[in-house]
Amino acid sequence: MRSGKFFLLTGGSFLLLLIFAIAGRSSAETIDEVYKKAVKEGGVLNCYCSLAQINAEKIYPVFEKRFPGIKINHVDATSDKLAARAITEARGGRVIADVLEFGLENIAQVYDQKLLLEKLPPEAAEYPENLKGSYWIANNMIFFVGAWNTSRVKKEEEPKSLDDFADPRWKGKLIAEPRDAEMVIGFMHKHKSLEKARAVLTKIAANNVEFHRGHSQLAELLVAGQASACFTCYSHHYPSRIKKGAPLGYMLSEGLGSIIAVAVLKDAPHPNTAWLFARWAASEEGQKVYAMGGRTPAHPKVEPRDPIRPKTIYAIGVDDIRNFAKYEKVWKEIFKLR
Repeated sequence: MRSGKFFLLTGGSFLLLLIFAIAGRSSAETIDEVYKKAVKEGGVLNCYCSLAQINAEKIYPVFEKRFPGIKINHVDATSDKLAARAITEARGGRVIADVLEFGLENIAQVYDQKLLLEKLPPEAAEYPENLKGSYWIANNMIFFVGAWNTSRVKKEEEPKSLDDFADPRWKGKLIAEPRDAEMVIGFMHKHKSLEKARAVLTKIAANNVEFHRGHSQLAELLVAGQASACFTCYSHHYPSRIKKGAPLGYMLSEGLGSIIAVAVLKDAPHPNTAWLFARWAASEEGQKVYAMGGRTPAHPKVEPRDPIRPKTIYAIGVDDIRNFAKYEKVWKEIFKLR
């Protein structure tokens, strides 16, 4: 008898829990429900965003059309300047920005001033752990990959991974950007060890890497055949050049990912509007718009317009950024850079 009652109680409890779970899921706000609140806040979103105008002109109007009555006030500048502005305004007692969209390094600076909302949109569930934190979510990315001139590198000799550049056959044939200390982080994540990363990079350095400032410059040197390969190239520089007939190839097996993130101000003057943008920008819907607008979406299910996202990504996280001086020192020591 007691066991029967216990079964009934357990079954009833399970049913109650199931009902509560379903109710909880149904009570989660949809993006359109957030929009209904947002549109009552004055119809403005103050976006401190480093997105280039050529991209912003294609992306932000889609948001405004999707959510009538809301206009984006795009405050455009470099990541460091936008972060400094947000911090200065807050110290002056007035928060003007609603949402931030720029490099993760500078997002972290604003967070250190206790200015950001520690909350992730439900859409973040689709993202891997290395593309989100407690107060930020990756929006779009830039990838460091290997690239080469196909006239100077035979098909069978094309590198399959970044480690391949450690082979002595690349001696006197490599170029790179002297400021790309992020490569130390990428190799460290790949090998799960700083010492192993140092060992591989030391072998690459033994191939007498020639350094040139500017990633566009690296691409043009490859196009001109003045170098065989580059191991710190931006993947997005290559599809357009290849379409124009340049003899180029680039690596999509793996690459290092630099993150442009979105974060919401804790005391945003238009909190619901800020949250609406954060959710839309992280959603598949919003990420497809970023792809259409020429950016490389961070959402794992949304493909960029051109094939520029590597299969395996070694993303630069907040902890990496906080220790960047250490990695930069290693980079300069290995390649004997000042």
